[in-house]
Amino acid sequence: MNTRKLTTLAMLIALYIVLSVMTPVKIQNFKFTFEAFPILVAAILSGPLDGFIVGTAGSLIYQILFSGYGITPTTLLWVLPHSLSGLLAGFLAGKFKEHGFKECAIISICSALCVTAFNILALYVDSKLYGYYSKTLVFGNIIIKIIAGIILSIIYASVLPRLISFLKRQLSTGQ
Repeated sequence: MNTRKLTTLAMLIALYIVLSVMTPVKIQNFKFTFEAFPILVAAILSGPLDGFIVGTAGSLIYQILFSGYGITPTTLLWVLPHSLSGLLAGFLAGKFKEHGFKECAIISICSALCVTAFNILALYVDSKLYGYYSKTLVFGNIIIKIIAGIILSIIYASVLPRLISFLKRQLSTGQ
């Protein structure tokens, strides 16, 4: 891994953390935020491993330092959704020759559904482990989470094609 790639990943991880801390709208166990954007950028730009790295490192740092929970037995379970979404987004990005609006929308929506599914799993396990399980708490707002994920995916897909094109040019010319 060269210095440029390492720096790019570090900046995307930092951006993930900033977006996690600065943009959330929280309602009970629902959080609307733009934190997935740097994961998608890394995954589309460089592939599944970089998407995984940004998702894992960003989410782990956020969980430990800013979530309010620190390190718990379920910390890695809460990191898993963004780790896997980075892998999935990078894998899907590699299947497309171009990364236009349609392709970025597909990648973003699949990533959002991955995060939603694994966040629900994390909430289920966490709630069972710590004794606060309620069907309404765990499964009550799935539709809202899916709709929010699709809305965010459309926003991301509107920005990603031009940004990815710009970043590829910048990274290839060394500017």
